[in-house]
Amino acid sequence: MATESAVNHAVQTLETVEHHQVAFPPFDSSTFASQIFWLAISFGILFYLMHKVIVPRIGGIFEDRQGRIQGDLAEAERMKQESDAAIATYERELADAHRTAAALANDTRTQLNADLAARRAEVEGKLAADVAAAEVRIAEIKASAMAEVGTVATDTAEAVVQALLPVSVPRKVIAAAVTGALKN
Repeated sequence: MATESAVNHAVQTLETVEHHQVAFPPFDSSTFASQIFWLAISFGILFYLMHKVIVPRIGGIFEDRQGRIQGDLAEAERMKQESDAAIATYERELADAHRTAAALANDTRTQLNADLAARRAEVEGKLAADVAAAEVRIAEIKASAMAEVGTVATDTAEAVVQALLPVSVPRKVIAAAVTGALKN
């Protein structure tokens, strides 16, 4: 019985709750008029704020930014023109410097070649004189050596003959034999 009374009590509670159950306030048709009123007031205030405060500020920011961008572009164009002019001036001056350097190099090369030819001629003349003097000196030394060859050859032959032969040969005979051998 207790369960049956509990079930009856639960059914009565559900019926009471269903009778007193209220709809979700935005969907309640009895509050539509006040909701539309507050919607219109909220929309009007938001529209006024957007129109009078937010949009002009954003527009001002865009205008300032556009002005800065235009100014920066104009400054960049001016700087580009200045740099183009500076580059053209630099290239002209560089070309002039190249021409001047080439002319200077040619002049220097010509002068050095002339100096080198003069020095070469001077050195060749000096070398020719030194060679001629050396040839004269060699001829004198050769003549002197040839004059002494006979004496040295005679002394050497005499020493060899005395070492090899037990008999003494006169120096005049040895000298005559050396002179005869040198002439042949």
